[in-house]
Amino acid sequence: MDSKVVTDNTKPGNILLQLVPVMLCFFAMGFVDLVGSATNFVKEDLHLSSAQAGFIPSLVFFWFLIFSVPTGILMNKIGRKKTVLFSLLLTLVSLIIPIFHAGYYTMLIAFSLLGIGNAVMQTSLNPLVSGLINPARLASTLTFGQFVKALASLLAPYLMAWGAAALLPTFGLGWRVLFPIFAIVCLLSIAMLAGTPIREEKADKVTGFMECVRLLGVPFVLLCFIGIMCHVGIDVGTNTFAPQILRERFGLTVEEAVIGTQIYFYFRTGGCLLGSWALAKLPVRGFFAFSVCCMLGGMLGLFLATSQTMVLTAIALIGFGNSNIFSVVFAQALNHSPEEKNEVSGLMIMGLFGGTIFPLCMGFAQDAAGVAGAVAVMTVGVLYLFFYIFKMKKA
Repeated sequence: MDSKVVTDNTKPGNILLQLVPVMLCFFAMGFVDLVGSATNFVKEDLHLSSAQAGFIPSLVFFWFLIFSVPTGILMNKIGRKKTVLFSLLLTLVSLIIPIFHAGYYTMLIAFSLLGIGNAVMQTSLNPLVSGLINPARLASTLTFGQFVKALASLLAPYLMAWGAAALLPTFGLGWRVLFPIFAIVCLLSIAMLAGTPIREEKADKVTGFMECVRLLGVPFVLLCFIGIMCHVGIDVGTNTFAPQILRERFGLTVEEAVIGTQIYFYFRTGGCLLGSWALAKLPVRGFFAFSVCCMLGGMLGLFLATSQTMVLTAIALIGFGNSNIFSVVFAQALNHSPEEKNEVSGLMIMGLFGGTIFPLCMGFAQDAAGVAGAVAVMTVGVLYLFFYIFKMKKA
């Protein structure tokens, strides 16, 4: 049956029944964050060099660059729901492979499929939600989806640690017990979404790759694209360099410095939960401005902090402030071009490639000026988001 004409999305009961499986898909979207923790286990199990291990997570952002725009075109041909289902199938395969074999090249293939599946999912799932929700509530709903996604991200390292310590029945898998657990959840997501009737909007008119890329010529779409790059760059940059700041200034060990990443992630998750309420009740521009000011305060704190507590407070401010940036910018881009949501979604997700560009620039800046140089690069991204406040559309 064609998925485009099946239900009346205006009824609250129907919307709730549709959002439950969609939110489970957001949880599956968070599976991609297992790569960071899994890389440490793979490196130890296979005795990899740092360069070999570092190549594994880099694959994730690479596939966002390659597959985001083609996914926008694919949605025009087969629909958003079918595209999300395809991404879930790719994710399921990527989770099954490590259960049976965990060699280096096998893991590269598995994580590549996970990255491709996530690129396709992020590109198609957000516009699928936009067809179910009033545009005024889109940012709030996407933020709640990011909160659900973050729950999977938080759960992954704990499951791996429990499996490695034999606190879970692992059936000889050890830390890899995570993969069958997530595979079962992914299979449930596929079943629930496939069985949920969703009426989709009419397919977009733009179907060619170059026509899609040309949308970057629309000034506001370009502003949003750069905004997404800055958000992801700050996100990856803080996760990467927060522990280094603690080690450089206060002499913490690697294990102790991990608290910087944990603080960032906890406050980012909490910010998503608060934002899902605030963005539905408060003016979007005002809350966005508050979020950016939190990040500016955090960056200033990283420059001036003289104690470990001050550094952790600054990291918390950055995590909280950055928690709602993606959802607001993404929603603004979709609402600006409602007839070209698929293509715009592809472009915005391609902006996640900023997670590769920012850390590279931060690395060079750190070599030249220490950790302060890396913080300066992130501050440039925050200043751009401050400039974006004055260009936002009313919502």
